[in-house]
Amino acid sequence: MRAGALDGIETFLAVARHRSFRKAAVDLGVSPSAASQTVRALESRLGVPLFLRTTRSVGLTEAGERLLADAAPAFEALTHAAANAQGLGGRPSGRLRIAIAAGAVPIILRPVVTPFLAAFPEIELEIVIGSSVTDIVGEGFDAAIRFGQLIAPDLTAIRLTPGFRLLAVAAPAYLAARGTPARIEDLAGHSCLRLRGNGGAIDPWRFRDGAHDIAVEVRGPLIANDFATLRDAALDGLGIAQIPAPLSLAARRGGTLVPLLDDSAPDLPGMFLCHSGRHQTLPKLRAFIDHLRAYTGRFLDRKEQRGPG
Repeated sequence: MRAGALDGIETFLAVARHRSFRKAAVDLGVSPSAASQTVRALESRLGVPLFLRTTRSVGLTEAGERLLADAAPAFEALTHAAANAQGLGGRPSGRLRIAIAAGAVPIILRPVVTPFLAAFPEIELEIVIGSSVTDIVGEGFDAAIRFGQLIAPDLTAIRLTPGFRLLAVAAPAYLAARGTPARIEDLAGHSCLRLRGNGGAIDPWRFRDGAHDIAVEVRGPLIANDFATLRDAALDGLGIAQIPAPLSLAARRGGTLVPLLDDSAPDLPGMFLCHSGRHQTLPKLRAFIDHLRAYTGRFLDRKEQRGPG
């Protein structure tokens, strides 16, 4: 292959990621026509079309799919190598893209964003909240913050918090109207607010009976895919929610949520930052990790922690 044949790979990858020349051009800071011309020049040099273009959509040809699969990790490696070299003598800088579970935002992220950006003004932080991100590398993220039980085994995980309990909680007004469950079996007569997990299934509620784990199918009026929504619904008196203990800590201290079935509450592994682990950690990500770990201990009730700190 002659020299220059791979010019335009960055543009190709951006268009393939967005399935849009316009969105790719915005990311790259060029015009859509310039992005299109760059890709056409690459296709000409390779002698094969990479995209199927219509007035409504942009799709990949078989050759494009193959190039994407092979080129994306190689380009990522080159990007990391260049960023590592650039960052050796300077402050952490550049765009840092983090995907975070909604339930982790009030526990970890909200208290640290402002001081982190004040400490590192050359970093541009982009946060995507929710459970839709499944491939952090393929979707262009530097890292994700997740509950430990939701982390894929091929990712490098860095502990941010100790373990904590998964507590059932309800508002005093709900309990006054419907009664307080004294046993796990009593939940059958209550409105239970349920979580839809990353895999799409509705998660059962989990409890601990001595050395045994118990999964309980419950019913109720609300299903959501994040713990924060379930907590807020419980605060409104809609029903009982089972959520990570730190997420209800302030409400329990204020008396607006009451813990239930406390002795049967199971342990969760805590929260972790995970990344691909294939490269030396970039200075911007290392700065973010260090900053998070310096703050997270302040937002947890030490009496409720489980596992290593």
